[in-house]
Amino acid sequence: MNIAKIATILTLAAALAGCNTMDRLANVGQAPVLTAIADPTTTAGYQPVRMPMPEPIADTYQANSLYRTSAKGFFKDERAHRVGDILTVLVTIDDSAQINNNTQRSRNSTNSAGMGGLFGAVFSNATSSADLNVDPQAAIDFNSGIKDAGNGSVNRSEALETSVAAVVTQVLPNGNLVIEGRQEVRVNFEVRDLIVAGIVRPSDIQANNTIPSTKIAEARISYGGRGQITDVQQPRYGQQVMDAILPF
Repeated sequence: MNIAKIATILTLAAALAGCNTMDRLANVGQAPVLTAIADPTTTAGYQPVRMPMPEPIADTYQANSLYRTSAKGFFKDERAHRVGDILTVLVTIDDSAQINNNTQRSRNSTNSAGMGGLFGAVFSNATSSADLNVDPQAAIDFNSGIKDAGNGSVNRSEALETSVAAVVTQVLPNGNLVIEGRQEVRVNFEVRDLIVAGIVRPSDIQANNTIPSTKIAEARISYGGRGQITDVQQPRYGQQVMDAILPF
């Protein structure tokens, strides 16, 4: 990374830090502002879900019958099944993992070669000066050794149990529903965000219009916060810039 690029990064970081400082000064004594309710499909970065789908089945009717082949049942179902419908997601996360790995490896090798007989005598006479001390029986000697040791451990525990209402944003050709829900809770000067998105089967939705988070395919669950407490826990912009550009 050249000096010009580093200077540009520092300049941008300083500008961002200045803007952030002015925003924080303007909001001194005020609670964090909640995000306005908006159509999820109009937010930046939203993309419709495209998945491999089977061939669609055309509706067929039998004579003197009100039943059609694509119907889910004879009676109306109040569970979410169309774009804009709402269902409740029961978020339950209770994961823990504990992994310990130890690796040790060592190797020692010793090789020697000597010259005896006529060649040893010639070599001894050729190196018989007072300042040399050569053993013709071990004229060549190799020693090598390798020793590696490694330790690794993972100790993780996560627990979350809550619920959030989600909106059906898309109905896939096979009938599966794409859902997305967001919940914001403000307590004093801290806002907690809960975001849930994924794909669900209508048959997995329970009679009370709820679905466990374990039944969501391609689940994206985010639980975090923003406010004074979160701000204190984050390193300053200067520290983040230095962590990004320093090679050691």
